[in-house]
Amino acid sequence: QVRLVESGGGVVQDGDSLRLSCVASGRTSDSGAMGWFRQAPGKEREFVATIDYSGGYTGYADSVKGRFTISRGSSRYTVDLQMNSLKPEDTAVYYCAARRYSNTATSEGAYDYWGQGTQVTVSS
Repeated sequence: QVRLVESGGGVVQDGDSLRLSCVASGRTSDSGAMGWFRQAPGKEREFVATIDYSGGYTGYADSVKGRFTISRGSSRYTVDLQMNSLKPEDTAVYYCAARRYSNTATSEGAYDYWGQGTQVTVSS
């Protein structure tokens, strides 16, 4: 089993930046590509960004492209999400996810492990 713990959420103003981090522990040999998803109140969870096992390939939702950057941290089992130019519509619970395969994926069903989520609130 892989355990994922997110950190870095908070309350910020429109246009501010925030950096989320996710650390994987446990059976990390099962942790390949990783991703971030988010769920706003009353909406379904949606894909935000993904990064492959090596950190060489990334993918983004159109709504965050150019504003958010996903990267591997100091350890291969850490993934960060740098969020710039935040907007009120970015308000959501952000979830870290990991999958057993090395390649990136944008669908929820492709991921095997999930964190508990961290709240990001952007006020106007």
